Amino acid sequence: MKNILKMCTGIVILLSLGGCFGEDYDFSPPTVTISPTANDIVDTDLKESNVDWRGENNEPYKKETKDISKLAMKQQALAVGSETEGNIRFDNEDFSVGGLTVSVLKNDKKQELKLNEEDRTFNFPKEKGKYVIVVNLDTDRGNAQYVGNIVVK
Repeated sequence: MKNILKMCTGIVILLSLGGCFGEDYDFSPPTVTISPTANDIVDTDLKESNVDWRGENNEPYKKETKDISKLAMKQQALAVGSETEGNIRFDNEDFSVGGLTVSVLKNDKKQELKLNEEDRTFNFPKEKGKYVIVVNLDTDRGNAQYVGNIVVK
């Protein structure tokens, strides 16, 4: 009787541990969110604009957008203060980041924003106005570009 109890206990433990080993990975491009650091409650998901990605089983996923400004302006604007610190977050990170850049476009003029790669923070532009924000992500699974609409007050 004691041996049967030990064997049943061992089986229950093995079955419960079995769920720990079956991890599920998301091989799609991540959703990218930006927000002012001082207020992480107010955030905006950026839209995929140009993507060349390898998904599950190396299936290609491609998306091409000719006019990223037009796509960005269709999005709800994120209002931020001048030179406010912002951050970038991914909903998943089942890839290795090779490069990450942030820039803004205003009247077809591009301005690179300095990105702290450790905590993925940056400062929004100093000059007030409407901007298209562009995030370029380079990974071991491919490249993805994301755009959004911001208003600097």
